[in-house]
Amino acid sequence: MKVCCFSAKKKEVSFKMLGETELLASRMKDSHSRHNDKGKEKNKKSRLSLLLAKSGSHENVSPEKKPPATAKPIPPDVALRWSDSFEDLLGHPDGLEAFTRFLRTEFSEEKIEFWLACEEYKIMESATKLQSMAKQIYAVFIDTEAPKEINIDHSTKLAIQKNILQPSQSSFDVAQKKIYTLMKKDCFPRFLSSDIYLDLTKRKGPSVMTRRRSRSFVFSDRSEGTGDWF
Repeated sequence: MKVCCFSAKKKEVSFKMLGETELLASRMKDSHSRHNDKGKEKNKKSRLSLLLAKSGSHENVSPEKKPPATAKPIPPDVALRWSDSFEDLLGHPDGLEAFTRFLRTEFSEEKIEFWLACEEYKIMESATKLQSMAKQIYAVFIDTEAPKEINIDHSTKLAIQKNILQPSQSSFDVAQKKIYTLMKKDCFPRFLSSDIYLDLTKRKGPSVMTRRRSRSFVFSDRSEGTGDWF
């Protein structure tokens, strides 16, 4: 019966979560300033929390603060380094924002939003806040009729339903890992060949590969001629 309560309140909770994102971003920004010297891992999570407020429908701007007129250009050499590591891409604020923009073009930004929500969830220390956010994450991303339902298997959903009855910081770990793997193996390669990434690196599309392939077809009549492609 307790599990049903989460489904019954999903609309109320989902709106609450989306509305609290602005406060979450502001709180994490202050925390980042006060504890700048407490380790790279904590700083990384703070940056992820800030970008949660920028992603998709979480893009809420306080009326008291105006957004910057222009974004600071990303050096091409910095963007090029992101191709070496998906973790580095997500760990860099500009990389995370660029990847989120790409996911929006594929209408799959719920993946990164869920991953960011889990990153924030895992650093919560208050049991009361942990329980509240567990319900929010379930209502927004896990429930069958969730507004941003992520693609996970039924057994993982059932495990989460049980976990959040007595939530811990690891309640969503399995689902988060699956979504991370999906983004790394499926979305990340497409991002690297997207116009968004190519514009950042000042590179053109795969025209060079097309010319090489064309040459191979023209000058290679032998069946073994395609061996040089791989």
